[in-house]
Amino acid sequence: MGEGKHVSETLVVDRVTVAYDKHVVLRDVSVTVEPGTVLAVTGPSGAGKTTLLWAMAGLIRPAGGVVSVDGAQLRDRDQAVAAEVVLVPQDNGLAPILTAQENIQVALVANGISPAEARRRTVDTLDSVGLAEQADQLVEELSGGQQQRTAVARGLALRGRVLLADEVTSELDAQNRQRVIDLLRAEAERGAAVVFATHDPEAAALCDRELHLLDGTAEYLR
Repeated sequence: MGEGKHVSETLVVDRVTVAYDKHVVLRDVSVTVEPGTVLAVTGPSGAGKTTLLWAMAGLIRPAGGVVSVDGAQLRDRDQAVAAEVVLVPQDNGLAPILTAQENIQVALVANGISPAEARRRTVDTLDSVGLAEQADQLVEELSGGQQQRTAVARGLALRGRVLLADEVTSELDAQNRQRVIDLLRAEAERGAAVVFATHDPEAAALCDRELHLLDGTAEYLR
């Protein structure tokens, strides 16, 4: 590499192994997700999709291997690096006693966004997922699909360099599933590296690449 030239491999998983109570969930898994790419992670239940995304987010310390963003290891939990990696978890991770907009604004302000900018981003992202009219509703009053879209809106509003989305279309109808996939694609076009774990083969087919997990190992299908 020539002097002064910077090659960005936004998200790199290098020979990662994760085990729970000696049960190996991921075994020597390596993945590279470039900026502007949407990667689908597929596989049966229990294959390790969620574990892989949590390792990518730096929330699980691997038994072996390294996860890094632009060469900075996430396991070091460097705040500046970790803030660039946004995880939309499978259980949504929303506070049920807050409204949809409050859930988003709290996350933004906690990440150093000014209150005024947080309000603007909240309005924009809730509108983008079709929930502008539900902004003032408590999360516990929303349907499962509406909660899922609220969590997606929060992830979009944070504008990380890496967006990890875990089964975020599982409770959506066809129209809203397509809406969310289009928004994930727009994040990639913005320059983010996007990883989308899904059971849905039709959704996976809309992504740039597909990584299939089976028995703790990973294989690119395309």
